[in-house]
Amino acid sequence: MPPEFVKPSVAIVGAGLIGMSTAWRLAQQGFPVTVFERGSIGSEASWAGAGMLAPGGEVESASAFAHLCLASRRLYARFVRELEEASGLTIDYQECGGLDLAYSPEDASMLEARAAQQATLGIHSKPVSREQVASFWPRLNLEGLVAARFYPGDAIVDPRHLIAALKIVCRNLGVEIFEQRPVFRVAVSSKSVVLETDSSTAAFELAVIAAGAWSGSIPVQGLPPLPPAEPVKGHLIAYHQPHHTCTAIVRHRNLYLLQRASGLLIAGASVEHVGFNRSLDPKIVQELAEQAGLLFPHLRETSPSYAWIGFRPASEAVHVEAWHSPRLYLAYGHYRNGILLAPVTAARLVEEISANWGIQRDVSAVSPG
Repeated sequence: MPPEFVKPSVAIVGAGLIGMSTAWRLAQQGFPVTVFERGSIGSEASWAGAGMLAPGGEVESASAFAHLCLASRRLYARFVRELEEASGLTIDYQECGGLDLAYSPEDASMLEARAAQQATLGIHSKPVSREQVASFWPRLNLEGLVAARFYPGDAIVDPRHLIAALKIVCRNLGVEIFEQRPVFRVAVSSKSVVLETDSSTAAFELAVIAAGAWSGSIPVQGLPPLPPAEPVKGHLIAYHQPHHTCTAIVRHRNLYLLQRASGLLIAGASVEHVGFNRSLDPKIVQELAEQAGLLFPHLRETSPSYAWIGFRPASEAVHVEAWHSPRLYLAYGHYRNGILLAPVTAARLVEEISANWGIQRDVSAVSPG
């Protein structure tokens, strides 16, 4: 690349984990990056997410989505280490594994069938006896337990720690971040991408739409409409508990529990198609508490310390791609796996943008070592 070459300016719409991870990786490669956020950095799905990095609980069969999840899981340890070193912060990242429980013969059969399919993808698990469950997870309910499987490759991370670190590293690299600055319209031409906000318009050479559940509603001029995105609301609850109460992700049917390093034990999550309704439903909170009490009977003696909601960004597919132009890129539709998929999304966008613009990139910053 000639020394006088200036890399194209990039606008990123959305400052959640996907947008901020992409901003960081692009800035590392020397791109001038500006981020526009309708609210506060990481204040929506990234703030609300429990933080599971769990292909064992999400992937059932071979698909493009499955391979994306597995690729991102392989990137995660290095991703966290690099963020810690660059930001000076400690990130709660635990390679704790996941434990799936079956309390009926039907559940046990489904567990075994799924594990057999997952093994063909390289997702390893092993059966765990009642005695082992009692030994390693003594607070779990053993009554009626029929079967259990442990997934050693599953992990957790605190997404709020990731956001705090990304805020530091992006600003250190000169990324401009405008909070409380919603983007109302994007106009794409052969020469530029113009973003219209509530206070001004700004032109860039390319843009990335990473606004989560709000992404599909952004009007785009000059290109076909963006793929639709839907908010899928989820309630979560949490308890202050002694450390080591729950030393793995624990799953039963649609319920999961995990414990952060702070001691906070999180249980979730509901699935609600109700638009951007932010209200807390006491009935759903109570249902989650009852389900959590079935797995950890001692929780029946207390009430959740916190309850909150988040909006998962659902779409017909995970969109990590150029959208009918080398000037506009999509990074949304991650649904329940935005936290897991942040590293691979950022890496693939840097790769595609660099290829489309004929730029030699430093692969060491975005690829597994």
